[in-house]
Amino acid sequence: MMIPKVSVTMPCYNCEATVGQALESILSQTLENLELVAVDDGSSDQTAAILKEYASKDSRVKPLFLEHQGVVGAANAAIEGSQGQYLARMDADDIAMPRRMELQAGLLDSDPELGLVASRVAFGGDREKCAGYAHYVDWINTVITPEAISHNRFVEFPFANPSIMMRREFLAKLGAFRDGDFPEDYELALRWLEAGVKMQKVDEELLVWNDPPERLSRNHSKYTVDAFYRIKSEYLYRWLVKHNSHHPKVAVIGSARTSRKRYRLLEDFGVETAFYVDVDPRKIGKDIHGCKVIHRDDVPPPGEVFLLSYVASRGAREEVAEFLEARGYVVGRDYLLVS
Repeated sequence: MMIPKVSVTMPCYNCEATVGQALESILSQTLENLELVAVDDGSSDQTAAILKEYASKDSRVKPLFLEHQGVVGAANAAIEGSQGQYLARMDADDIAMPRRMELQAGLLDSDPELGLVASRVAFGGDREKCAGYAHYVDWINTVITPEAISHNRFVEFPFANPSIMMRREFLAKLGAFRDGDFPEDYELALRWLEAGVKMQKVDEELLVWNDPPERLSRNHSKYTVDAFYRIKSEYLYRWLVKHNSHHPKVAVIGSARTSRKRYRLLEDFGVETAFYVDVDPRKIGKDIHGCKVIHRDDVPPPGEVFLLSYVASRGAREEVAEFLEARGYVVGRDYLLVS
């Protein structure tokens, strides 16, 4: 049998209401040389029966049936059961646009250095009720190029997980999803980026990313804000050791309690604080644990300090970047946005 160009790996758990639509969207792709490895993770509804029905009609559907393991076990089982040159993630409650596999595989074909590609996505939820998630989708849709993905990796996970496609040899070399008290998709991206893997997106919306109330990222402790900051801080520390010429010292933009709480995780690794930067006149000139708070207009010129911005309020992140760039700071050399 011909080896598929793309293996679509899809964990499925109690998704009888949506899995048929997800399957149809994959089976109607313009790139026909694919297989769909759908793993039923011990569902208690009709998910398994639906997978069997589709498999009986289309030989490209390869169902696997497990006792319940969770999404990491199911996702990795799908990878292990696949044969394709490239491996695409898909969720059983999302919809792939018809050219998704064609365009993403084409991008990987065009650049052998690319190890992971994704795409922009359409938000499939209620923008008023789920404004935070919609804002996140709007942000990831601006992070397209390898440079933008690399520089924004410590802000948030820069991809919609079910939109990614990976080169098989990088999975063999760097490993698949790891299970732990952290978001497995973010950890994989940080691990691969740390290893120097180049990543990029197709600059088109190729997936409808739905936002149901039962989405794991809303309900599981490994996807909380604190869990993201724990794993982020671990990889950020190692990045600073390698790239911050002033290591272990950094200056921190944002002295509010929330910013300090998130930065404290980095201090636990041994990072030292040169000073804090703020714009609140009530904080300027004060000491926080022996470190002075200065106004941002008083930050030294580029080259004298490395800045980490923990400012996370909507719009503020972009404003901080504009301010620093106007001062001559270069992202990745003089500063990073990390919140």
